[in-house]
Amino acid sequence: MGNPFVHIELTTSDVEKAKSFYKSLFDWKLKDVDMGGGQTYTMVDVGDGTGGGMFEMPGAPIAWVPYAAVKDVAKFTEKARSLGAQILKEKSEVPGMGWFSIFRDPTGALIALWEPKPKEMPKKAKPKPKPKKKAKAKPKAKAKAKAKAKRKARRR
Repeated sequence: MGNPFVHIELTTSDVEKAKSFYKSLFDWKLKDVDMGGGQTYTMVDVGDGTGGGMFEMPGAPIAWVPYAAVKDVAKFTEKARSLGAQILKEKSEVPGMGWFSIFRDPTGALIALWEPKPKEMPKKAKPKPKPKKKAKAKPKAKAKAKAKAKRKARRR
């Protein structure tokens, strides 16, 4: 499996200013979602392509952070650490959605990993039994039976 970018997120000190700027610049649809604890996350729907989000994170670098899809965030986070990355956020859960981690690569660039929660496969419905069809006489069989009945009737 490749590891495509699946989400991009803006951490900023002024989300309202960022929302105003990007909504005016692009044809993006922005939707605020309550994260609890007084925090709001703004979902960014770009239409075609990779969407993302933005939120205020005091003290964090103001930057767009790309998220790459992985099958196991913990495993890839450890691999990044072994390759010289500085882990900024260990594996964390987004309830009902999946897990992520954030790190700075050896050159100083920020990147995040995303592991989506496995989707539950819908239970297969048992097929409904087909109604039994009444046996129909075949047209040839009907014709033969009719002819036989006529011959019997002539003999009498």
